[in-house]
Amino acid sequence: MRKPTLEEVAIEAGVSKMTASRALRGVADVSRETRGRVIEAAARMNYVGNRLALSLSSQRTNLVAVVVPSMSNIVFPEVLAGISAGLDGSGLQAVFGISDYDVAKEREIIRDMLSWQPCAIIVTGLDQPEETVQLLRRANIPIIQLMDLDGTPIDFNVGLSHSEAGAAMASVLVAAGRGRFGYVGSALDRDLRAGKRKAAFESVLHAHGMHFVDQRLDDAFSSIALGKRLTTAMLAAVPDLDCIYYSNDDMASGGLFACMELGVAVPQKILIAGFNGLDLVNSLPAPIATSRSPRRAMGEAAARLVRQAVAADQVSEQKTVAFKPMITGIGE
Repeated sequence: MRKPTLEEVAIEAGVSKMTASRALRGVADVSRETRGRVIEAAARMNYVGNRLALSLSSQRTNLVAVVVPSMSNIVFPEVLAGISAGLDGSGLQAVFGISDYDVAKEREIIRDMLSWQPCAIIVTGLDQPEETVQLLRRANIPIIQLMDLDGTPIDFNVGLSHSEAGAAMASVLVAAGRGRFGYVGSALDRDLRAGKRKAAFESVLHAHGMHFVDQRLDDAFSSIALGKRLTTAMLAAVPDLDCIYYSNDDMASGGLFACMELGVAVPQKILIAGFNGLDLVNSLPAPIATSRSPRRAMGEAAARLVRQAVAADQVSEQKTVAFKPMITGIGE
């Protein structure tokens, strides 16, 4: 049982060996009809190409490197699902790395992934240290920075403004008549996007002569359990709050459970607000406010830019794809 060769696939498809190779690599100048014929022949023969050999000759593989900070909640799996769906049918294959919000670990993951000669790389955020930025710049491939617009991108940029999201939520809550605010967050020294939302939220409060009456921060990663614990401690110290803003929906959900356990009516007495718009929010026993971010759509947009840049072998004219979150749960 020997493996079929590229030459045999070419003969089966009725094309030259070079055309078969270009078709399987997704090169732009191969017609759709020819590419389909070659792919069908390869599938019938169970042909498996040698990507390492291709990378040695072309200096690039079909790999798209993707680095995200976490897989502990549904946010980044939804982004990865969007990237995977967006690359489907392109001949490109995403490979993933998880940095755990650690900039040194992120840099080493990027360095390792670049050694595999990917055709593009997708990284999370715009706040990489200068050493990592230079590493990405020297890669000479399309760089897509995802999930954030607050900063200066290296190349492509897909995301939303977290500063605008924080400011918009604060404005809506103040307009709803809330005046005594608390803040509950986690790992803000690593989750810089949450830090941007908090800073912008606080700036709006200051503009209205308000401030966070109490803040509870923890170095641990966000979770429902952590949100519940910090909220319980906050309400024991400051029971007359009428709104608590959380770094994300996981923490906000924990805050809701703390209020229920303490007999505090949500949203009548305390309005709870988070970020992300997780599906979990729709199943909670009381409504909470949130900013719904289009995570899958952002992943799909990043994949679309990769496909365009790789197919054209040049940077697309569309450098930034901006999304806006939708605030829900106010006044319910």
